[in-house]
Amino acid sequence: MTLEARELSVPGRLERVTLPLRGGRVTAICGPNGAGKSTLLQALAGLLPPAAGTVLLDGEPLCALDPRRRAQAVGYLPQGAEIAWDVTVRSVVALGRMPHGDRADAPVAAALAAMDAAHLAERRVLTLSGGERARVLLARVLAGEPRWILADEPLAALDLAHRAALMRHLRAAAEGGAGVVVVLHDLAAAMNEADEVVVLDRGRLVVSGTPEAVLSPGLIARVWHHDAVWIGEAGHRALVGR
Repeated sequence: MTLEARELSVPGRLERVTLPLRGGRVTAICGPNGAGKSTLLQALAGLLPPAAGTVLLDGEPLCALDPRRRAQAVGYLPQGAEIAWDVTVRSVVALGRMPHGDRADAPVAAALAAMDAAHLAERRVLTLSGGERARVLLARVLAGEPRWILADEPLAALDLAHRAALMRHLRAAAEGGAGVVVVLHDLAAAMNEADEVVVLDRGRLVVSGTPEAVLSPGLIARVWHHDAVWIGEAGHRALVGR
């Protein structure tokens, strides 16, 4: 199972980015502000047609797929997603089943449980806190049982416990065969949780590889212009300025 960006270009945002992604892995896309991270994720989801290049899903052009088939395969969570209607949490999460043409209870319940939101099921979404709303929106993506989960800054509104729980669930999804691609500003989360890290800068792919190989102090200084070192053991590392 593969998702591949091939020579993607979006004027002023991406320049000839080629990136093969594999299922069964957690891939973190990192980079400073304005690097093109969200643009790349939108293109991978088929929501932003590139000016040049293509996105391939299992070797087929994503743009050529039937919209329902594409929505079944790729679940996308945008950054700062909003909810316009004050409906129940269960109703919002059930929207994730739309590509399948059903409102099956089991995947909706599983998604709510995974995001620690089952107790919120009958609450109105506009009464939720920002963190609760973020969990519900990700549960909507999970309810669709996509083969690829693309999430833009999913940790941003979450407290420590729910950040850890979310990353555990994404890891479990990858171990179950799904492809997981997340945009992260938190380099420690990328170092500790990802199988692969992709670094963008000014719309260009700088490097991709294992977290240990990619997120070196030298590269962080060059791309983020910040002098820092890693401390701690593998899987529990923290980035400290010097």
